[in-house]
Amino acid sequence: MKKLIVLLTLLLSVTAFSQIHKPVKWSTSVVLVSDTKYDLVMQATIGDGWHLYSQNVPENGPIPTAFTFKNNADFELIGKVSEETGHTVNDPIFNMKIKFFENKAVFKQRINVISKKVVKVSGEVEFMVCNDANCLPPSYVDLNFEIPATVVTVKANESSAIAETAVVEKETLDEVTLAKDSVTDSEVQAEVKQDIVVKSSTAQDKKSDDRSLLAIFIIAFFSGFAALLTPCVFPMIPMTVSFFTKQSKNRAKGIKNAIIYGLSIVVIYVLLGSIVSAVFGADALNALSTNVWFNVIFFLLLVVFAVSFLGAFEIMLPNSWANKVDSKADKGGLIGIFFMALALAIVSFSCTGPIVGTLLVQAAAGGNQVGPIIGMLGFSLALAIPFALFAAFPGWLNSLPKSGGWLNTVKVVLGFLELALAFKFLSNADLVLQLHLLEREVFLAIWIAIFGTLAFYLFGKIQLPHDSPLTHISVGRLSLGLLSLTFTIYMIPGLWGAPLNIISAFPPAQHYSESPYGVGGASNGGAVAVAQEIPEGAHLMAPHNILAFTDYDLGMAYAKKVNKPVMLDFTGYACVNCRKMEQQVWPKDQILSILNNDVVLISLYVDDKRPLPEGEVIESKLRPGKQLKYVGQKWSEFQTIKYKANAQPFYALTDHNGENLTEPVGYTPDAEEYQNWLKAGIANFKK
Repeated sequence: MKKLIVLLTLLLSVTAFSQIHKPVKWSTSVVLVSDTKYDLVMQATIGDGWHLYSQNVPENGPIPTAFTFKNNADFELIGKVSEETGHTVNDPIFNMKIKFFENKAVFKQRINVISKKVVKVSGEVEFMVCNDANCLPPSYVDLNFEIPATVVTVKANESSAIAETAVVEKETLDEVTLAKDSVTDSEVQAEVKQDIVVKSSTAQDKKSDDRSLLAIFIIAFFSGFAALLTPCVFPMIPMTVSFFTKQSKNRAKGIKNAIIYGLSIVVIYVLLGSIVSAVFGADALNALSTNVWFNVIFFLLLVVFAVSFLGAFEIMLPNSWANKVDSKADKGGLIGIFFMALALAIVSFSCTGPIVGTLLVQAAAGGNQVGPIIGMLGFSLALAIPFALFAAFPGWLNSLPKSGGWLNTVKVVLGFLELALAFKFLSNADLVLQLHLLEREVFLAIWIAIFGTLAFYLFGKIQLPHDSPLTHISVGRLSLGLLSLTFTIYMIPGLWGAPLNIISAFPPAQHYSESPYGVGGASNGGAVAVAQEIPEGAHLMAPHNILAFTDYDLGMAYAKKVNKPVMLDFTGYACVNCRKMEQQVWPKDQILSILNNDVVLISLYVDDKRPLPEGEVIESKLRPGKQLKYVGQKWSEFQTIKYKANAQPFYALTDHNGENLTEPVGYTPDAEEYQNWLKAGIANFKK
């Protein structure tokens, strides 16, 4: 009967809290490593569509996963908690590389057991999860281990997450299931038990990897075509055709040799990608993206490549290498064809080297060990296909444009692009160190100068060392110049605070600037006068100049004073979709006017790590026995209890008694829908 009551209570809890998201379940186990050493294994099972962040997240990014263990004389910790490879992406909102896990994540902490008796280890994990629409506030789950216990032998090849030796199963720890109608209602919590199940990569992990590898392949493929149009490569097509015409006695033999030649080019470049993957392990590749020295070194490397493309000097391999390879190519046969392909790679290195170098590091920085191999496959295919086709069908040569100054123009354009890309890597290093040396305005000014100069170059107003005299501008060159000039003009308003959504993944975020309101301190249409006296507890939210409170009581008191409804904004510093709403929906003219004139905005940050004043530290009503220590925990619990929701962003329009004027909403990227919701709530308040 008791079990039946508990089951019914749980069912009621799930119904009452249909908006309570609980996407992560934690389970623990113990792995015997040696006589006294054990691995404490902590596995997170993550719901579909959600992702859990890594322990290593750049400053000003989302909340990282963090483990703490209570000190105990019976054992000692060895090193830090290790984690799996996961996925690393370039997040356009945070403007940084961020690592996260999907479906499953396994963490391990090695310990040395000192005591011979049963040892109990207690710890806690703090974590944050997001999906495409919501981010949840930081959660805390207790972790408990017991050593020793029932031992079960596991073969080394049964799991990628648990090594050979013995495994001790522990019960699954879940986040507390909540059922509260108000602050004073009784708490209901459920602990779900389940055996730990360790799996290999899931289908969803594979799909995510496939998408990133496809992007690398496509970028590399088009880069190969760009390399084909450089002055080091394009003129070699007729030379190659001449070589195969002499070597081939008949048409069938010519086609066969051309195919072998194309495959040889692919093999050479893929071999290069394989060497990069072998030299740098998966962990090293994964750490590159947020490593300061990597970003600085690659910035310098790209600048050198760019200056070379612009004509200051040429990056060449030793001539002796080319001579030795040429001598091998003269022997003919399959070996001769392979060395002919190798000769192409060496002779054209001054043009292909910078592109190949850029592709290799970009692919490696994605954190996927197969990335450099896929990148070189795409690049070499684009390079090999035209050579093989023209070698097989030499008559097609008549349709090719003649070599000339346009080839150097392609090379110079690539130089400008590499120079612009270089500053993205310098910006990454500046963001990680928070030096504020390359803030948004400076970055945009540099890009405006680079692409503006490129436009002048394409219009023939600037000439570089290897340019041919320009008697007229071709239609293609004019079109490219107009495109560059248009892009330059597009970026200029960014100096005054324009969001520049087209290139949002490249420059620093709007808040990382000399002035949050743009050059000269101009605001983006906010109706609140800067000269107006700002009430206690309020501030002007950049870059829209919205008057906002971060304290519920102070905001409510001000709303009563000015007789306006309240918009509660449950948000987070690390909430991606909160920033999307603020950057893409709130700036719309009518919405911005409402936020400035018709409501009182109270933004409550659920991940605010400021400690609560000593007198405000109270016991959690959702997790009995735990105290609310931080400001963010207070607002997170307030949202969960009052609104039966724990995801952000979350917006509620209320009157002065805290009663809803309309149904609260979450992430609403449709500006018209969001505006209608605001108007409906304000209309109800006026009634």
